[in-house]
Amino acid sequence: MGVLYEKKGHIAYVTIDNPEKGNILDHETSDEISRVWKDIWEDRDVRATILTGSGDRHFCAGHNLAPPPGVSAEDFDRIRTENIFWPLSGTVNGAKIGADGRLGDHYPQIWKPVIGAVNGWAAGAGFYILLTTTDIRIACDQHARFKFALLSQGWVGNGPGASYLTRQIAHADAMKILLTDEAFDAKEALRINLINEVVAHDQLMIRSEEIAERIAGMPPVAVRMMKEFAIRFRDVPVSEAWRVQTLFNTLLTQLTTDGDEGRKAFLEKRPPEFTGGIRPKAEGYRELSHEERSLLDETRRELYG
Repeated sequence: MGVLYEKKGHIAYVTIDNPEKGNILDHETSDEISRVWKDIWEDRDVRATILTGSGDRHFCAGHNLAPPPGVSAEDFDRIRTENIFWPLSGTVNGAKIGADGRLGDHYPQIWKPVIGAVNGWAAGAGFYILLTTTDIRIACDQHARFKFALLSQGWVGNGPGASYLTRQIAHADAMKILLTDEAFDAKEALRINLINEVVAHDQLMIRSEEIAERIAGMPPVAVRMMKEFAIRFRDVPVSEAWRVQTLFNTLLTQLTTDGDEGRKAFLEKRPPEFTGGIRPKAEGYRELSHEERSLLDETRRELYG
């Protein structure tokens, strides 16, 4: 089995499970994890996901570079080369479309929080998954190791890993990783802000679950939209992104039940119970008289003018 997938409450657990091969993304595992990401995307009960690898040696050690069964090495090399110039329709740079409709199928961005629990080596495609799919990264101090694993093999990679790396950490740190292709440990990963925390191996899943439970208690639609907003509009000028954020917020307060629940819970001094409920479209505001309109406009100018 290439991927273990289970759900507990509002948390999904995804474990890359071929430890005898270093938890690599071979063809079977890539297909399995693609189906898993699509299920997480569509299952409204899933509010957070923990991604890890089996065992204590490898998170994910990369791709299987061998041709799939029944395909010769020569034909496989030709197909990959032709795919650069003649990509199939419905693909992204020649890769199968992922759950988000943009990135590759086995390392997509999904608009739900993903916590990477790095239990061992994250190299090649394993490094890619951390960069493209995970939002919060916890690594164990004993076994976690990181390596981009491309330049030392004579290539720069078919995926967007280098572009993501230079956007997520400081330029000098990113360039050292890319140009030297040296491996580094969890302590260094924390120093360069590639990961959020370093914990003991026996605390890795405990800490990851604590964070996942915290997120699962948040309003699910708002969490989803917060992640999408932060990623989609991070390169947009602040004044324009702010306008989009205001529109997102209006949608949440007008069309979901969680906005009301959050305010009621605060006033009633109790924990909120967020469900992600969607409200039907309501009737429009009644028409105001000229005097009422003038008074309301005057009040609005006093508040926001």
